[in-house]
Amino acid sequence: MYRVSDWLRIAHSGPTPSRQRSDSFAHDNATELPDFKESGTGYHQENVNVTLEDVLPSNSRPWYRTRSLLILNFLLLVPILSSSSSGFDASMLNGLQSQTQWASYLGNPSGYRLGNLSCGPTFGNIIGVLPGGYIADKWGRKWGIAIGSFIAIIATIIQTTSISYGMFLASRIIIGIGTCIAIISSPSLLSELAYPTHRATITTAYNIMWYGGATIAAWVTYGTYYMGDTNNWSWRIPSMLQALFPVCQLALIYFVPESPRFLIFHDRIDEARKILVNYHADGDENSPLISFELSEIIQTLELEKQQKNIGFGVLFAKKNRRRAFISVMIPFMQQMSGNGLVSYYLSLVLKSIGISSAPQQLIINGGLCLYNWGIAVILMGFIPKFGRRTLLLTSTLLMLVMFVIWTVLSAVNQQRNFEDKSLGKGVLAMIFLYYLSYNIGLLGLPYLYLTEVLPYYIRTQGMSLGQFTGACAGIYNSYVNPIAMDAISWKYYIVYCAIICFEFLVVFFFFPETKGATLEESTDMFERSMRKSRVHASDIELEVEDVYLKSE
Repeated sequence: MYRVSDWLRIAHSGPTPSRQRSDSFAHDNATELPDFKESGTGYHQENVNVTLEDVLPSNSRPWYRTRSLLILNFLLLVPILSSSSSGFDASMLNGLQSQTQWASYLGNPSGYRLGNLSCGPTFGNIIGVLPGGYIADKWGRKWGIAIGSFIAIIATIIQTTSISYGMFLASRIIIGIGTCIAIISSPSLLSELAYPTHRATITTAYNIMWYGGATIAAWVTYGTYYMGDTNNWSWRIPSMLQALFPVCQLALIYFVPESPRFLIFHDRIDEARKILVNYHADGDENSPLISFELSEIIQTLELEKQQKNIGFGVLFAKKNRRRAFISVMIPFMQQMSGNGLVSYYLSLVLKSIGISSAPQQLIINGGLCLYNWGIAVILMGFIPKFGRRTLLLTSTLLMLVMFVIWTVLSAVNQQRNFEDKSLGKGVLAMIFLYYLSYNIGLLGLPYLYLTEVLPYYIRTQGMSLGQFTGACAGIYNSYVNPIAMDAISWKYYIVYCAIICFEFLVVFFFFPETKGATLEESTDMFERSMRKSRVHASDIELEVEDVYLKSE
């Protein structure tokens, strides 16, 4: 069995251009890969001009006609379902708030009691942050998904059989724990296992499938609403169906390969190579792509292992503070850009523009989820083609415009006592256009961007920090939003206009570009961006000092 030190010597001894291959998946004109040479500090790479494009297969077959990639991309649906499970939960509670059957059974929760139910999974997320990161790093990404799914299934059983407000609340907290543990592992597994040229699209698809679960929950709650005013199965059926995604994950996770980067980090090189050969090279042992990937991963992880401390604390070391800041800001933007008003309390928003009919609210909830899912799927094909920073700037700027118009129309609508129906329709249109703007940069892109910004040794720690930040923002959304909406109605939207403006400035000044690189190369891009920032700052200081000296 090879260890990392052995592979540093032989990983690049792949086939030369003269070697013959019969497999059509192999590269017909392979470029000889660089060798590692021993130095005082370990091993370094010679001939670093070889790029991913040089070692990709030359055949033109689409991925769905390549057996290994077809199987791999199907299996990657398993971690993607973690996002669908989260979306189902949020949308289900949104729909249940419009169901009189659910409200009357639980004692018509409102105010802080309703906030507790909305915030239950958020409390669970906070509890699950530390064990989620530990499990993913210690036992593997697959174990994180399996354990999280099992906990979510148990919680769903408790939720479905709830006989009191307290039991329903407890189930939602446990659901949050399971969901958090699975979510910490899932994006990491996707980005670390996906075929190199598919990574951006696959990781983007992760959060897009949030709306897959949300859409199912929205229309299920709409359908069960008509089961009768006293039929408790109208809310128990949606609660029971929440186990659908975790059950699928638990049943299929055994067949999903483990992250090659996790295996290499733990000196299980042969297992990692076998996975890469089977799924990235269609079984071709001599593929130059495999030598390239192995050597790149091994070299990067060896450098990361040289860190004196590999744990949560290293995330806040001086050289990683910008990464930590981005890990906080991305989830903050996802939760605090005004979308929490609709995601958590669509019923209150619709009532504020004169739409109070329960069936009408449920139809709008279902239509909004379906619309968002459709838009997100369309955008998924475009996101990998544009710069991450460009998309985030575009998204925040458009959200600001839409939210300002939304605020103005809501103010005028209230002043006219909701008598002008066209103003209400205008607000509804702005809600849909706002979500189009949101989806451009804050739906599929965040997890892709975070996995690119965070190197392996702090990737799950960064994800855990992001989950914690998102949970804290969720607590704010759950408790402050309903109180503020009841107290000052549309005036509360002004707060979010200011927050979105702040987010635009943060992205503009602090977010680097990471497009067009492998997972390991994106780390180097981030480092170069930081060095440029430091050099620029030094130049400014010298210019200021020069001006000061001249003035004397």
